[in-house]
Amino acid sequence: MKTEKRWVISFVIISMVCITGVFWPAVTENNATLSQFGTLDQIVPADVAWMLTSCCLVLIMTPGLSFFYGGMVGKKNVISTMLQSFICLGVVTLLWVVVGFSLAFGEPLGINIGDGFYSFVGDPTSFAFMDYVGVLPHNKMATTVPFMLYALFQMKFAVIAPAIITGSFAERVRFISYLLFICLFTLFIYSPLCHAVWYPTGILGSFFGVKDFAGGTVVHMSAGFAALAGVIVLGKRKNSKHVPTNIPFVLLGTGMLWFGWIGFNAGSSLEANGVAAMAFATTTTASAAAMLTWIFFDRINGRKVSALGACIGAVVGLVSITPAAGYVSVPESMFFGFIAALVSNMVVNARFLKGIDDTLDVFACHGVGGITGMILTAIFAHGVDASLLHGGWGVFGHHMLALLLVSIYTFFGAYILFKITDKIIPMRVSEESEVMGLDLSQHDETLFPIECAE
Repeated sequence: MKTEKRWVISFVIISMVCITGVFWPAVTENNATLSQFGTLDQIVPADVAWMLTSCCLVLIMTPGLSFFYGGMVGKKNVISTMLQSFICLGVVTLLWVVVGFSLAFGEPLGINIGDGFYSFVGDPTSFAFMDYVGVLPHNKMATTVPFMLYALFQMKFAVIAPAIITGSFAERVRFISYLLFICLFTLFIYSPLCHAVWYPTGILGSFFGVKDFAGGTVVHMSAGFAALAGVIVLGKRKNSKHVPTNIPFVLLGTGMLWFGWIGFNAGSSLEANGVAAMAFATTTTASAAAMLTWIFFDRINGRKVSALGACIGAVVGLVSITPAAGYVSVPESMFFGFIAALVSNMVVNARFLKGIDDTLDVFACHGVGGITGMILTAIFAHGVDASLLHGGWGVFGHHMLALLLVSIYTFFGAYILFKITDKIIPMRVSEESEVMGLDLSQHDETLFPIECAE
């Protein structure tokens, strides 16, 4: 069978990247770069142990997401949906090593505003192929653990962000075009946003004062708005109604996500300290409150209590507390979960969103959940920069302006990237392939025996 040219080109590109990594010369010692690093004496073994554990916890979230999504789709698209999440472990990992980490945390590129310097993105050559990233700690970022460990921890966040988007256009996207899109998304949406929020001179974090403890803005809002853009570009499925194939998969995936989210949030303290313990507690209570709120609200509105609803509610709670996990108290985190579950539930069931075919309600859960969490963070967060309830009207105003800017950037940026991807490789599968199911048409695999997969 004749191989399509685009697969040959893709294979050549990945081969060149891997070969280049072997022969990539270590950059000649740069005193300016070397001065950014501390000494081995600064490393705290307890922090290293906790961050290694957190990396493993966050890693398990992506397979968990694949089960979470895979159980929700129709039986002809389970494998393809799960693979779209799982493949990010391969694609984004290599991309992060080659250039993504540099874009997110490399030498800042930006402008001077008044007496301050504010950056938008990192120099892509700073840490290409993880050059300079080793066992020494960085003087400004994660100062008590090896810089390599910090890079790996951030890699897991970069991996799951595009994986979240996949639930929105499940059952109708061409796999090879999807691979191209997640590369573009990581380079042009995720990495610059990550830099703007989390780098010490990033414009959203330092100028606007955005508080995002563990990725509510960077991960969930970016993925949520990209999901919304994707469903608009791809259009509705031919058959937009389906019965979830495997609810136990969804339960398993939710458990894995909840388990991994402890590392996602508590690990973002970057130290084994009291902040990590509080983030652990607020993460758990917010999710619990959201789960119960979701199922009770469903029942009040005439819908039966369902395992699917309980799982979605739990994940919405996790999303909402993410930007504030280390900044709020346990009682406040319960309120986060309560409000986020109400808002997301209403959006999921809103008529105005029925016109677009967001297969697994990614925007309603991750986008709206992230927005809700960001707003509540600006209201409740404790710390040096006071939130609204602590007299910080200016901080709250800056948060709302940043919320608007992030929404515009992530939605329209992703919309453009979807259009570019579609021009290079059409993103929508043929009608015949859609009817057949992506498991067979894209991967020649099936969850059930072929005679049953109809």
